[in-house]
Amino acid sequence: MFDALSDRLRRTLATLTGHGRISEADVDVALREIRLSLLEADVNFRVVKDFVGRLREQAVGAEILASLTAGQQVTKIVHDELVALLGVGDRTFHLQGNPAVISLVGLQGSGKTTTAAKLARHIVKTGRRPLLVAADPYRPAAADQLETLGRALDIPVHRAPAGTAVVDIVRGGLDEARRLVRDTVILDTAGRLSIDAALMAEIGAVNAVVHPVETLLVVDAMTGQEAVGVAQAFAAAVPLTGLVLTKIDGDARGGAALSIASVSGIPVKFLGTGEKSDALEVFHPDRLAGRILGMGDVLTLVERAQDVVDVEQAEKLEAKLRKAEFTLEDMLEQLQQVQKMGPIGNLVSMIPGLGGMAKEAQAAVDRGEMKRTEAIIRSMTPRERRDPSVLNASRRRRIAAGSGTQLTDVNRLVKQFGEMQRVMKQLSGIRGKGLAGAFPGRR
Repeated sequence: MFDALSDRLRRTLATLTGHGRISEADVDVALREIRLSLLEADVNFRVVKDFVGRLREQAVGAEILASLTAGQQVTKIVHDELVALLGVGDRTFHLQGNPAVISLVGLQGSGKTTTAAKLARHIVKTGRRPLLVAADPYRPAAADQLETLGRALDIPVHRAPAGTAVVDIVRGGLDEARRLVRDTVILDTAGRLSIDAALMAEIGAVNAVVHPVETLLVVDAMTGQEAVGVAQAFAAAVPLTGLVLTKIDGDARGGAALSIASVSGIPVKFLGTGEKSDALEVFHPDRLAGRILGMGDVLTLVERAQDVVDVEQAEKLEAKLRKAEFTLEDMLEQLQQVQKMGPIGNLVSMIPGLGGMAKEAQAAVDRGEMKRTEAIIRSMTPRERRDPSVLNASRRRRIAAGSGTQLTDVNRLVKQFGEMQRVMKQLSGIRGKGLAGAFPGRR
């Protein structure tokens, strides 16, 4: 979502290369580009005006640290201001009460039902036992969808017969939670195509009956500045405690995600980053700011890896790497693990210094290069995967035909893997000898 903004900000900040004192002329040029970048990304114009004003105050005349360029210094200032812009309010996710009640509200199509399931999965990881409540009696498939999602996650779902009033559905959900000894209740409430008095009255009635510890507004981040107006309208009707921004992985301009908290005063607590049940991130403003500026987000990358990587398998792989025994079978396993962590472009953007390569990496995946690699390895025999040195010309032609690829694709993969093995052997030798052994001429 932030690709265009990220690219332009990185290019702008890269032009500030001088050392010494940042001149006002340098700042004027950079701020003009930053202002245009933010406005083109659909950030609220008042937010842009205030943001650029604060940047000017800090940047003009700032002394450049000896180890930094002007661009790096201004990048740090922009990063800090982005964190302040995104980090409005109390972002703590509260779970007091037994059961703790979490109410999800929002317009139709914002992603409430899938967010309810994602949030339940997130809560399970904290050691709690949630119950999902289908509190939308108007959309015929809503309860069925929630039940399907709950079944996939092994989380119970409470639903009521058709015609049951919303307040009675919610009361029944609380009773069911106590009966099943569930300590958290997540309400998937009804939405409308637009804001109206009936919707607000219903949400207010539910709030009065169950007193949720968290009332989270689910907002589609792709709706642009309209999302800000939706947040303000809901906040006027019920005491919202936070926002969940969905479809952050989409291709919209992303300005609403940057300005919604600042304009509405409601903190963002979660980001929906995809369709799968694990595609929900706790919102950290410093991490998102780092991604936007191409500084990476190692902590989120590590957290995603911890979710999908098998510890025992990782230890075996580490032992193989130390002994330089990494095979094409291991490479196939790693490709599968990486794909479980999310879109490749998203992952690359989290690696410091590689933010500019994220689009290219995702484009390679979209072209099918990863699938071709996987197909080639799967078309090999177990012996060929373990020992690519046996791959003569006839074997390579057979693999190309079996995988639906070209002989040049097979040759390229074998060559790349050979180079990878050589690097691993060198690293293995360095580990074995220590640095002194690696550089025998230096004492």
